Amino acid sequence: MTTTLRPAGPLQQSPDGARSRVYDVCVNSRRVGAVELGTLAGPGRPTGVIRSLGIDAPDRRRGRGTVAALAAEEVLRGWGCGQVTVTVPAGAAVARRMATALGYSERSRSMAKDVAGPPAGVPGEVEVRAMTEEEFREWEAGATDRFARGWAERGMPVEQARAKAEASHREYLAEGLATEGVAFHVAVRDGAVAGHLWTGRTELPTGERAAYVYDIQVAEDQRGRGYGRVLMLFAERIALEAGERRIGLHVFTDNTPAVRLYESLGYRTTRVHSFKPLL
Repeated sequence: MTTTLRPAGPLQQSPDGARSRVYDVCVNSRRVGAVELGTLAGPGRPTGVIRSLGIDAPDRRRGRGTVAALAAEEVLRGWGCGQVTVTVPAGAAVARRMATALGYSERSRSMAKDVAGPPAGVPGEVEVRAMTEEEFREWEAGATDRFARGWAERGMPVEQARAKAEASHREYLAEGLATEGVAFHVAVRDGAVAGHLWTGRTELPTGERAAYVYDIQVAEDQRGRGYGRVLMLFAERIALEAGERRIGLHVFTDNTPAVRLYESLGYRTTRVHSFKPLL
């Protein structure tokens, strides 16, 4: 039997050049599932995205999904893509095993936690206060570079990483420190800033609104002293005071200390983000 992809609708193209299309997964012309493909807009060679892939229940466990994924990669190669990304729910064990078997590398995770009061206190020797304008300007001066470098070091083409960083800055910090719904805080001990925290709100993949940790950094010479935990607990305080009961974040998988910290605080992986070069 031959498994193929058959277009189920017209090719969509946005003004910025991004493409998308839905395909039926067929076995000898019989529809057994569907796959949605797209590309990410940006400079340089495009990155493809397998947005969804599903095989109907009667045809599962016969290798249809694997063949469909390989066929999807061929479509994306034809679109000129240099790599492909896929996001899989943490609980989808079969899909995660298939992605690994097909050569996808886990790059990052989305994590979330349900929060409940009362909020944790801050140790007496540490002060957490609002970031000043001067401190924000200092943080902002290097924020885009740090963001772009983090993605580029983990397989994203440099031009795309820079474009992603700049687009995120425009979207989430349009008015700088005065942007509605965001908050910046610093942890201070003995008069010196040991770390910073950027929080806000976002819409999770489930459609629900939640508090969100956009960025947390501890100064290199202050790491291993508990400041990350202090700031993360303070993020929960901010969420609770805003009436939120769920808080999320994104973390690179190879940032082992951060992953361990979040897990120790009760965060659980909700989605796994992986990529694969298209040679």
